Amino acid sequence: MASINTNISAMTALRSLNATNAALDKTQARISTGLKVGSAEDNAGYWSIATTMRSDQSALSTVNDALGLGAATVDVAYTGMNKAIDVAKEIKNKLVAARQPGVDRAKIQTEITELQNQLTSIGDASAFSGENWLSVDSGAAGYNDTKTIVASFTRSSAGVSIGTISVSLTSVKLFDADDQSGILDTESTTTNGGVDYAVSTLDISALTDDANDLADLEEMIGTVDDSIASMTDAAATLGSAKQRITMQKDFVSALSDAIGRGISALVDADMTEESTKLQALQVQQQLGTQALSIANQSSQSILSLFR
Repeated sequence: MASINTNISAMTALRSLNATNAALDKTQARISTGLKVGSAEDNAGYWSIATTMRSDQSALSTVNDALGLGAATVDVAYTGMNKAIDVAKEIKNKLVAARQPGVDRAKIQTEITELQNQLTSIGDASAFSGENWLSVDSGAAGYNDTKTIVASFTRSSAGVSIGTISVSLTSVKLFDADDQSGILDTESTTTNGGVDYAVSTLDISALTDDANDLADLEEMIGTVDDSIASMTDAAATLGSAKQRITMQKDFVSALSDAIGRGISALVDADMTEESTKLQALQVQQQLGTQALSIANQSSQSILSLFR
């Protein structure tokens, strides 16, 4: 039936064209954003997962930055420790030279004093971003002899948790301003002369060739040698921590990349597929427009019946 009130053909063509235009808009949006799931209305499940994963990826980026900061702090302490070992070896050499009877121990002490000043300078300078692990004050408010470095971010059914790498300063510190319990400022007492001394404060200028004085000097040499051994162990501890931080940093970077690939698989558009769809939809749009034009012209033929 031909009707001037209802053009069924035009309505059908219009619905088809509207559907094509909607699909075309969707495809163009995917091409312009590169996302097949750009909002919750596209796919609520995938969008929710991707949003959470992006949040976790951002947290991992912060963890990576924290590991970099931690690695730098450990590296500064490790470098300072190695330099302190070198200086302590020089002090040991000077003490061994002073063991020879007849030498001017006052002049040797002048050299040792400069080396001791260098040890103090190394301890004070081995700081990074306000953190000094070699020269500490255990009596300061808020002091904690266990330093932690943020190393991981984990999400589970129980919630989120932060993993850390810990380094104890008890066996690493060279100086402690509160109780002088560091490797270099811990005091010992000579057996014969009853002289209190530490590696950083010992003074041999008053020692003579007396047997007791020479015995005390040999004790000092042994103490310095023990300190070198302790610093060597501390350097090994810092080196191990540095290696673990480097490995964890590499792992966090790889994990972040893997999460990024997972997000991509969920929400990224296949540009090859979308470009093919775009070409097809553009053709459908043109055909739909022509079909609607033809359908609209059909009602004009009714006029010929009244001529």
